[in-house]
Amino acid sequence: MVRIPHSSSMRNELPACLDWLNTSESGRQWLAGLPRTVDRCAERWGLKVGSPFEDSYVSLVLPATDDAGSDVVLKIQLPHRESATEADALAAWDGNGAIRLLDQDPTCGALLLERCLPGHHLSTAGAETGLAAMIRLLPRLWVPAAAPFTSLQDEVAEWVRALPGEFQQAGEPFERALLDGAIETLTDLASSQGDQVLLHQDLHGDNVLAASREPWLAIDPKPLIGEREFGLSPIIRSDEFGEGKEALLIRLDRLTSELGVDRERARLWAFGHSIAWGFEGKKVLPSHLEMARWLIGA
Repeated sequence: MVRIPHSSSMRNELPACLDWLNTSESGRQWLAGLPRTVDRCAERWGLKVGSPFEDSYVSLVLPATDDAGSDVVLKIQLPHRESATEADALAAWDGNGAIRLLDQDPTCGALLLERCLPGHHLSTAGAETGLAAMIRLLPRLWVPAAAPFTSLQDEVAEWVRALPGEFQQAGEPFERALLDGAIETLTDLASSQGDQVLLHQDLHGDNVLAASREPWLAIDPKPLIGEREFGLSPIIRSDEFGEGKEALLIRLDRLTSELGVDRERARLWAFGHSIAWGFEGKKVLPSHLEMARWLIGA
């Protein structure tokens, strides 16, 4: 657990998954400021704050009760480009397939959110239930949008710029031809997209929760504007809905067929995304690499 100074509205410990922030000065400063931020938000919104949830790696997320006795969630975001427009995406969806944004304080990156109860993850519901739920959610999240969201084309440009350095930093852990193929694939796809919609870039089973207002609601978007085929990538790669190549291909086939999107483009996006998100620090993520290989020629 991460030790933090005393705060009247939260425990003096934070989830261990935030410990990685102690490796940088900016991370340590953000952690040190959390007690004051939580106290400020509790006062602003009249919250009684509970102990933090344990499974958030880039934000502090706490259950809370407001003055009216309603269950809510307080989320303090680590400043990061991928989550900079999370509040805007939730506002655009306005509760349609995703949790509702109740209020926000942009000066400290705080979001006041609808709480999902009972709140268990879709990843625990099994492959059939999981895929069926995703197929119902995705079209509701694919709404027209523009500014202030990052375009998928610009995001791909950032991946293509960063990938060679990440590859070298990780010790060139696989053949260069695979990296070059992913870069070429991403570049070609980004420049030839179809209709542009709002995308939840990280829509896997742990980012969909059971709720009382609806059976399942999406949380924690990393929003982009791009074509629908890209939006299938995190689900295709989610082994929580079945492990192994055969299960991955079932997801690819079922998602593209039932949602009426281009299978080949969805396959290629999933391949490229697996490599683009396949590095963590100085190491490659084996599961991402394995899935990328499965998707070649699938």
